[in-house]
Formats: sequence, structure tokens, C-alpha cells
Amino acid sequence: MNIGTIRKGKLNLITDVDGICVGNADDVRMRSGVTVVLPDTQAVAAVDVRGGGPGTRETDALDPTCLVDAVHGLVLSGGSVYGLDAASGAVAWLGARGRGFALGNSPKVAPVVPAAILFDLTNGGDKDWGEEPPYRALGRAACENAGRDFKLGNAGAGFGARAGTLKGGLGSASATGEGFTVGALIAVNPFGSVVMPGSGAFWAAPYEIDGEFGARGWPTDMTGLATRDPFDETKAALAGIAPGTNTTIGVVATDADLTPAEARRVAIMAQDGLARAVRPVHAPVDGDVIFVLATGKRPLGPENRAARLAWLGSVAADCVARSIARGVYEAESLGASVAYRDRYGK
Repeated sequence: MNIGTIRKGKLNLITDVDGICVGNADDVRMRSGVTVVLPDTQAVAAVDVRGGGPGTRETDALDPTCLVDAVHGLVLSGGSVYGLDAASGAVAWLGARGRGFALGNSPKVAPVVPAAILFDLTNGGDKDWGEEPPYRALGRAACENAGRDFKLGNAGAGFGARAGTLKGGLGSASATGEGFTVGALIAVNPFGSVVMPGSGAFWAAPYEIDGEFGARGWPTDMTGLATRDPFDETKAALAGIAPGTNTTIGVVATDADLTPAEARRVAIMAQDGLARAVRPVHAPVDGDVIFVLATGKRPLGPENRAARLAWLGSVAADCVARSIARGVYEAESLGASVAYRDRYGK
């Protein structure tokens, strides 16, 4: 491998990976939404679950030992358990267009669309939906809206998200190098803080490219950081927390031709991006989930394959960290959730 400079992609979005589209749909009154990631054709997929209170659909099917070795879409949703129904809307939309696995002589195909949800039920929005939660419809709408360009911050699955005591949001970032492109898309809703105690500096600051989340950097004096209480920025959120009431969920995509097992290794490594950007992370109250999509458009090759895989995983983790900071930086104040730029400035 020739280790060279890593650059962000043209859009600095996960859609810089050729063959990937993203769609958002949200409801301002409800303060929630859905994000879909759609590959142009079925793509190899994997998942890694680290949080103590996850909410997922069809993640067991992504075990490399199972029959399914590709998916037709991925869904990230607000709404806690109600949001899992967004995947049903995406399945219906894909199936109606013939996008899915053929099932013998059946006239219908079977789209495989794993999903993960985050908790936004207490953000002040109107959740009085009775027996018809809107997430199935939002899942279909997000598919209709899918394209290469999309909004960050208060959008899709990140619309009603919170990040510690700050407004959370939807973030994305990309990187190119070694002939490959890697991108991440994260709905940022962690219990932990994305900024250093007593500071507006993002934990992810060392990984920032071209001032993509404010170019604030780290404080010049880091003395005593290890002795500071990790709950300094989140103490106000400690009361009444319960498993599943937070969560950071997302997707990493690459154009490399990974096997399901290799995609799983990238997902495991990509979770380190959460640890670079959030403190504390993978808490009992979080449901942190990272999916990986590999479009297979560029061969990883047999020579130094393990080293190239390690490179992809490392870059993926950086993209996750950058996406988390971008999601919070781009968010706007909503109800009681104060935006980063309203609290710390641009």
C-alpha cells in the first residue's frame, strides 16, 4: 500500500460512494423522522451492535454465517419501537419496483431492509398518533426522496435527536484515498457528550477536515482532562434515564468489494468512531448500531488484502467521528434542545 493523503469527497456525504443514495422524510409537528440508504443494486452488508438498549430489525440475517449476503436498503428512524415500522414502508416501496430477492415461482420479490431506531419520544413533539404511527408512510416518503444530495442536522432520523444536553441531528462525511471511497451517515442521539467538559470543543476535533464543523479545534490547555467527571456535560440528562432512551445509529458505505465477514470487521472498527466523538459511549441507555454497505465497485485485491481492510476500517471510524460532530454542528435548536451554534457560536 502507498499511504497517501486522505481527502473528503466532493459532497462530503456518504453519497460520494458511487451507487449510494439517501432519502429523508420528517414531520415537524411530531419532531421525528426517517432516513433511508438505498444502494442502486443489492449490496453486501454487515452490522455491529454495541449499545446496551438497541432497537433493530433483521440484524440477525446479517450474520456472515447466515444465508443473506446482501441487502436492498437500510433504514434509520426516530420513534423508538414505533419507528421500526419505517422499514415496512421501505420494503413495500422497493418490492413494488421489483427490487428484492426472487422467491421461486412467487410473483413478488423479497427486499431485505435491516433497520435501527433511536429514542425521540420525549422531545416535545406531538406523538398522539393513536393506532396508526406514521413511520411506515415516512419510510415510503424517504425512499421517494432518495438522491445524492440531502440535508444534515434537523433532518430524517436526526430531526428530533438530542446529543447529551445539545440538539442532535443527522451528520455525514466522506473520505477518499488508496483508490477507495468511504462515507458515513449518522443519526446522533447519544446520552454522552460530543463536546469536552467546560468547552465548545468537539471530541472529534482532531479528525476534522477543512473546517467542516467549525474549525474550533481543541483547547490549548488539556491539563487535568483525565480527572474531569465524564458526566460534566450530561448531568442534566441523568435523571429518569432508562435503557433505550438514547442511541447513535448509522451507516458506513464503501465502494470496496468486501465479503460479509470483511464488512463486519469494518463495522466493528467503525464503532471506534463513536468512542472518538462521544463520552461516555456505548452506555446501558444507548442502543448504538453501525451498519456497513459495500457496493463492490472497486476490487480490494488479493495482495495486502488484510492491510487494505484495516485501512478501510480506520478511515470508516474517522468518518463516523466526523459525521457525529457535523450532525450536531448543523443542527438547529428545537423546543428545549439548544443547538451547538446557539450555545457556542459558529
